[in-house]
Amino acid sequence: MEYMQQIRQAEMEITGMTCVHCARTIENLLKQQPGIQQVQVHFPGGKGVVSFDPNLIQEAHIQSLINQTPQYRVKKMTVRDQGAVANTGSHAYQLIIIGGGSAAFAAAIRAGELGIKTLMINDGLPIGGTCVNVGCVPSKTLIRTAEAAYHAQHSFFPGVQPAGVSIDFARVIQDKNELVKSLRQQKYVDVVKDVEQLTILRGRAKLVDAHTVVVNDQQAYDADVIILATGARPRIPAIPGLAEVGYLTNRTLFNLEEKPESLTIMGAGYVGCEIAMAYRRLGVKVRIIEFTDRILRSQTPDISEALTAYMQAEGIEIWPGFRAKLIERKPEGILIHGLFPDGESHTFLEPGQIVVATGIQPNVEDLSLEQLGVRLAANGHVEVNGYMQTSVPHIYAVGDVANTPAYVYTAAHEGKIAVGHAFGGDAEQIDYTVLPWVIFTDPQVAGVGIDEAKATQLGLPHEVSKLPLSDVPRSIAARDMRGFIKLIRHTETDELLGARILAPEAGELIMTLSLVMKYRIPVSELAHQLFPYLTLQEGIKLAALAFTKDVHKLSCCAS
Repeated sequence: MEYMQQIRQAEMEITGMTCVHCARTIENLLKQQPGIQQVQVHFPGGKGVVSFDPNLIQEAHIQSLINQTPQYRVKKMTVRDQGAVANTGSHAYQLIIIGGGSAAFAAAIRAGELGIKTLMINDGLPIGGTCVNVGCVPSKTLIRTAEAAYHAQHSFFPGVQPAGVSIDFARVIQDKNELVKSLRQQKYVDVVKDVEQLTILRGRAKLVDAHTVVVNDQQAYDADVIILATGARPRIPAIPGLAEVGYLTNRTLFNLEEKPESLTIMGAGYVGCEIAMAYRRLGVKVRIIEFTDRILRSQTPDISEALTAYMQAEGIEIWPGFRAKLIERKPEGILIHGLFPDGESHTFLEPGQIVVATGIQPNVEDLSLEQLGVRLAANGHVEVNGYMQTSVPHIYAVGDVANTPAYVYTAAHEGKIAVGHAFGGDAEQIDYTVLPWVIFTDPQVAGVGIDEAKATQLGLPHEVSKLPLSDVPRSIAARDMRGFIKLIRHTETDELLGARILAPEAGELIMTLSLVMKYRIPVSELAHQLFPYLTLQEGIKLAALAFTKDVHKLSCCAS
């Protein structure tokens, strides 16, 4: 693999510094970022000079890191190249991959197996894309850290009284950064370092025709096949004043080394709920505002209602049906003006930070897709078929930019499918009928297939078994009976249509039910399988039994 490294230097004018310590704070903030070569910040001159590798970090990200702090701001930035370390000297490729996340790397690995000469062009986030840099990896390690803090202060057993916990928030974030850096190297950079036919280039790609890409408005590259793996970014609502007061997203929140006093999270989807629970357990006051009538609006009301109760019990404020109309900054904090569904107006003060978690939008700018005949779905994502082909057959779209489920494991699968179809003649198509998914709240929410609302909408004959965890011996013994296991069964075929689980570690259960669906195991057979006693998995058996029996009349292990 040939890696094109280019060193750039950014000269900045920085306002808000009041002492030498301020300069050292900014230096330390930047030095921990991958790709930063050297940093010098001067007070009282208000100047900063940063040398960086644009393959790993972008100047806009450097600026945003400084601007997200409470008092420091980049007034002006001038960037110049310091020279390139390598140059391919070639413009003809069999495959060009635009993007550098999990979908792109899966595509590159499959292309390497097939001996395909490939160019990967990455821009925006560092190598690894959303998952390792600002998504799955940082969020889940913070969630687990927060769980450790929570259980150090709370016990389900009356005979065990926790002694409390001391949280070093800066260390928590530093450890997260080290994990991100390590996994980025191990699972991305190192994985493809021996792929001889792969070249990685840092730059902004534009499609100028159906086979040609121009990078940074300078160099053109052409290829037989193009794969779009440009991902997505947080969707920012058009609320007056929001941009002016400043806001955080998952791309910036996880880098705050100083614990915020409080957070108002805009959006109660899975990202908003996961962030809310993690930061509340790390000692931050949290409020969620959601313009729909409940959290996790994509799920049935019983899941939303139960999780709402658990979150509120931990001190999280939840304001459903609140639509923000105006946001402004005052000396005491951020004023958020909005309306409730009945038309009542309300204004509240957020002394800390606003976090926007209102969904994602695909990165399709500069790609000229519609001019090339590449169709977009109504939500702006790229339409694809089962092979991940767009409406232009030799252009594929994979990962979050495509109109498919936005998970890292689906993105990687799609990258493999696309290359296999384009160059290997593979007949495998994407099938998400039995796709398992997890929301990492506590308790977790996990699902596969359709729920009862969708089954009704489709006119399918079905019935539901909903088993509270208070009927599962493992949960009773653990004194943690939060949640339920819900199975949706086709009444004529006895096959599972879907499942929803609200439970601690629900994600560890859902794959079992995905396999039950994939291999069309009847629910009656599932009910008669032997599950280990005093495991949460046994709850699946009990939920299957509950279609035909009253589980309250069974002894512990009887069926």
